[in-house]
Amino acid sequence: MKDPQYYIQGVLDKDMRVLSKAITLIESSRSDHKVLSRQVIDSLIPYSGKAVRLGITGVPGAGKSTFIESLGMFLSEQGLKVAVLAVDPSSSRSHGSIMADKTRMERLSIEPNAFIRPSPSGGSLGGVASKTRESMIACEAAGFDVLIVETVGVGQSETTVASMVDFFLVLMISGAGDEIQGIKKGVLELADGVAVNKADGDNIEKAKQTRKEYESALHLRMPETRTWSAPVMICSALKMTGIDTIWETVLDHRKKFTDTGELEEKRKKQSVAWMKELFEDGVKEWFYNKNDAKKRLKKLRREVENGSISPTSAAGELLKVLED
Repeated sequence: MKDPQYYIQGVLDKDMRVLSKAITLIESSRSDHKVLSRQVIDSLIPYSGKAVRLGITGVPGAGKSTFIESLGMFLSEQGLKVAVLAVDPSSSRSHGSIMADKTRMERLSIEPNAFIRPSPSGGSLGGVASKTRESMIACEAAGFDVLIVETVGVGQSETTVASMVDFFLVLMISGAGDEIQGIKKGVLELADGVAVNKADGDNIEKAKQTRKEYESALHLRMPETRTWSAPVMICSALKMTGIDTIWETVLDHRKKFTDTGELEEKRKKQSVAWMKELFEDGVKEWFYNKNDAKKRLKKLRREVENGSISPTSAAGELLKVLED
């Protein structure tokens, strides 16, 4: 489909098949698809911006998929339309998604008010697909009320997802050994809220103790704004307890930031950061597609491997392509 109007009108008509095709177009690396997707996104931007943008990450085993499914079902039951952009780890061979999110969210995947889109991360920083921002705009234009971006998880920098959402939620669990490991990795520095999951059965008291520990740790953190201090909550995604409190916290955060104008300012900064990211990606693509750069890179790669030139000098030689 080479007509941008096909995608634009289909998305605005809330046609989920066309939305899926539009996201596939957005994720494509083909140059003609990139031109077409820009036209589509530019036309959809005026219809976007009204949804709640929620980013979710967490330590391995925190139950992110179960939590997102429970939250999605809770929101759907309230009549809200939920889009989940779940970024899967990429296969190093096929570069495709390894984990099938629709199989991990069986109930939500058949919910009429929900849309789940697994996308390979492509090895991008923080486990966030490079085209997630564009996909978010398409979903918002299609009328979704809540956008949930699930990252691969703690281990890489989660700065990328925090820079594209309104509320960044970090899921933790009790009994994971070093309870403050999240602080050490800097992930909690980005958090707008922390939720200790799996607070059910014999684990409730442990979860409460873990909450106190994180509250003490977060108390030492310098708040990014006087408007908000990140709360620590407990929940059980499996038992569907505490989900409503977390959602009320997200809405409270949204109201306060809307009233002070900080939400609008935050999104403006995110848009500028997005532009810079796209520019840098474009420069890289242009550079590596230049014939001179390809030839020099091939030659310099051999010389670096052989030890006849240092990586620093080789990089300097490559940058000379920009002067030509």
